Amino acid sequence: MTVVLWISGAMVMAGAMMAIVRAERGPSTLDRTVALDIFVTTLVAAVALYAATERRADVVPVLVALSLVGFVGSVTVARFAALEPPGEGRVLTREEAAAQRAAEEAQDLADESDEDETAETDEEVS
Repeated sequence: MTVVLWISGAMVMAGAMMAIVRAERGPSTLDRTVALDIFVTTLVAAVALYAATERRADVVPVLVALSLVGFVGSVTVARFAALEPPGEGRVLTREEAAAQRAAEEAQDLADESDEDETAETDEEVS
């Protein structure tokens, strides 16, 4: 029984660590949501292992509450993510954010130069 407990605990711990790494790396909100849902599931499994090992039935409400929190959290994030346009809600890396800012600044400069050319053309016509 002890060997099974240690192997099960190691597998739950490995799953939790992989889920945390996935949540940290992302890249999208939904990836992070699934990873955190997996983490809550591994937490439920760890509490269930404890309850089975110690033969305690009084932790069943804790298992139900953790499961409910994981479910409600996942459904809530999925519902709000469905309303976002594609590409929104994604956390950008520093390089992507810098490139996006540079592109926006270049677009602003291009728009200003187009306005200047239009104003010059209007003055020549008058």
